[in-house]
Amino acid sequence: MNAILEVRDLCKTYIVNKRQNNVLKNINLTINSGEMVAVMGPSGSGKSTLLYTVSGMDEPSAGQVIFDGKELSGLNAKDLAKIRLDDMGFIFQQMYMLRNLSIGDNILLPAFQSKIPGRSRKDKVRRGQKLMRRLGIIEIAENDVNEVSGGQLQRACICRSMINSPKMLFADEPTGALNRASSDGVISELAGLNRDGTTILLVTHDVKVASSCSRVLYLVDGSISGQYNLDQEKPGADSRERERALSSWLMDMGW
Repeated sequence: MNAILEVRDLCKTYIVNKRQNNVLKNINLTINSGEMVAVMGPSGSGKSTLLYTVSGMDEPSAGQVIFDGKELSGLNAKDLAKIRLDDMGFIFQQMYMLRNLSIGDNILLPAFQSKIPGRSRKDKVRRGQKLMRRLGIIEIAENDVNEVSGGQLQRACICRSMINSPKMLFADEPTGALNRASSDGVISELAGLNRDGTTILLVTHDVKVASSCSRVLYLVDGSISGQYNLDQEKPGADSRERERALSSWLMDMGW
């Protein structure tokens, strides 16, 4: 498998009240194309900082982040923004959307901003409609942001993250603000996207969400202290055994 993301000796340091806070410490990590990887760990362990730093949303203090063969720290702001728009997708716990646009227009906005050649406006609209149908929200395309449920809104955020056919999807607690039923639906859609070939890196505190991944990284005090490998989950398989095995490992890690 080809590596889509390589992280070498990554460090992230913040200065707070003249004190140095080393949030990430010499992280080394490779994610291959087609993987679905979860990052877990105690609160304050650096999970979200890791996600933001490897996706180019935050700048590392030291080390290298190589995405699809390009070292992110060597790019200017314009080129980095283009990669985030065209080649990456983002989903967050807080479902940020523009309230003056409909659900459908929010989903299509990144596509209209992108300058990828060979994609007409009509093609972009068709892709948006296809994604909304796949995730079961085509009927709310014309709704305002405040007229839909949390689960529907997060599905819309997934559609938006996928509108430019990204090479990799980054998700920070994508089910954290949802009830169990909505959470199950969202993670099912993410797992389906992964089976179709989308590479995903997600941060989660939910064992059920993490058990849908092929690999789990455990972060403690800014360092990866362990890794647990699972096979790619197959539709219809008994997920409870995966959850039990992962829970047992997490307890051994001090979860």
